[in-house]
Amino acid sequence: MKIKAISLALCFGMLFTGCNNMQKGAGIGAGGGAVLGGIIGKIAGNTAVGAAIGAAVGAGTGAIIGKRMDKVKAEAAQVKNAQVETVKDTNGLDAVKVSFDSAILFATNKAELSQSAKNSLAQFSKVLNNNADLDIAIIGHTDNTGNDGINQPLSVSRAQSVNSYLLSCGVKSAQIKRIEGQGSTNPVADNSTAAGRKLNRRVEVYMYASQKTIQQAQQAN
Repeated sequence: MKIKAISLALCFGMLFTGCNNMQKGAGIGAGGGAVLGGIIGKIAGNTAVGAAIGAAVGAGTGAIIGKRMDKVKAEAAQVKNAQVETVKDTNGLDAVKVSFDSAILFATNKAELSQSAKNSLAQFSKVLNNNADLDIAIIGHTDNTGNDGINQPLSVSRAQSVNSYLLSCGVKSAQIKRIEGQGSTNPVADNSTAAGRKLNRRVEVYMYASQKTIQQAQQAN
């Protein structure tokens, strides 16, 4: 009920303030429904990635995409150094989040990929190429050590390094819809402990249903 009340307030706010559309996933921002979907995604703790479809997705379509994502998750789980989990996108559909520990990818305070990272990403690129109809978002994160003047650009540089290497491995640029860094603003663990800070220093790659994939699932349903 709380989320419903917040969403209604946001709807009225957008009607009267004329706020700019948000850019999320595969071009979200083309309509108010897509904008609201991105906002609700954040409130609900979702990834705020997802194709702009402008309408609710039926349970049958969701089930078809869920089965597909189960297979994608199983593929990604074979990648060395990858932590894989199922999450929800802004459409409420299953998506796959693959996290790489920054300690594995980079030296401290650096954005150049280690050889071990390149080996893992080369393996991961095969998963992405096998699922070229899915959209991808790459997001870099840091812990809260230091300040955002350092952490924010570092998180961006690390996301860009992962993107560049995946492209060099044959992943199509059109598949990658979003590359960004969030600095220390989105921790997944307690920054007051060394173990927590280690988990917060990461690069996440999301694989989620593209608009085309959703349409195909709707037709098959």
